[in-house]
Amino acid sequence: MATVKVTDESFDADVLKSSTPVLVDFWAEWCGPCKQIGPALEQIADELGGQVTVAKINIDDSPMTPSKLGVKGIPTLMLFKDGQMTSMKVGAMPKGKIVEWLAEAGVKADA
Repeated sequence: MATVKVTDESFDADVLKSSTPVLVDFWAEWCGPCKQIGPALEQIADELGGQVTVAKINIDDSPMTPSKLGVKGIPTLMLFKDGQMTSMKVGAMPKGKIVEWLAEAGVKADA
């Protein structure tokens, strides 16, 4: 499953009302570190497809949601479960660290 593009308008339906956990990547075209973690997030979306939805929100195109959630720097990764933000990481991380963080939050690949 590929990553899902989310906007201010679709955030409620795509993230807050999702039946599965959602990893939201707040990013922008001009952000180098954001582009660095892009491929890792695509791989995670494929590998953990049934366990988590990986959503990407461009902060320039959709500035209201990051502002409402207090996003100060990008990339910011937030994990939402049952409409609540349960965990957050700021800054680029290697794929292994993202997978580790998700596992600690209870999102694991099917064994």
